[in-house]
Amino acid sequence: MWTYDKKLQFPVNIKNSNPAMAKFIITQYGGPDGELGATLRYLSQRYTMPYKQCIGILNDIGTEEIGHFEMIATIVHQLTRGLTIEQIKAAGFQDYFVDHTTGLYTVSAAGVPFDATCFASKGDAITDLMEDMAAEQKARTTYDNILRLADDPDVIEPIKFLREREVVHFQRFGEALRVVQDNLDSRNFYAINPEFDR
Repeated sequence: MWTYDKKLQFPVNIKNSNPAMAKFIITQYGGPDGELGATLRYLSQRYTMPYKQCIGILNDIGTEEIGHFEMIATIVHQLTRGLTIEQIKAAGFQDYFVDHTTGLYTVSAAGVPFDATCFASKGDAITDLMEDMAAEQKARTTYDNILRLADDPDVIEPIKFLREREVVHFQRFGEALRVVQDNLDSRNFYAINPEFDR
């Protein structure tokens, strides 16, 4: 059970609309390395994780990712509110607009809709945690790319915050992997699935 604090984890107050920027930032809403996939990945993996400390890490980070999903939605919404048809056309935002107007839709920057292949849950503690570490690095790289393209300080600051959280999550999943490895009977970490082979 969660308690919802009705404020963003980091403030988002974008003054200027910019549909061109929204087109690439939306990938962190519903793209292959975005916040929705991260949320579903971690909150799904927690059920078969064999160690309580690792379950706690997956639950904590999966819950935080919901807040990041909310932040990205807010950024995209603020970048697309009050647009004129001329702005939509000039930014090349018309393809998205035709299908969704300016409503939030889980899609990548390339226009590919989100689907369940964007997250993994294998049922092997080592495999899942290695996937999680890679996912955090991919998301960090995506945020790095967004920061290279963004030019609005109102957008840059919350994106920098989200990027920093990817680094922290990577480190936390590294701690969880160490817990799993320390609990294995064999030092050959890849010989067994600690969730299944006992």
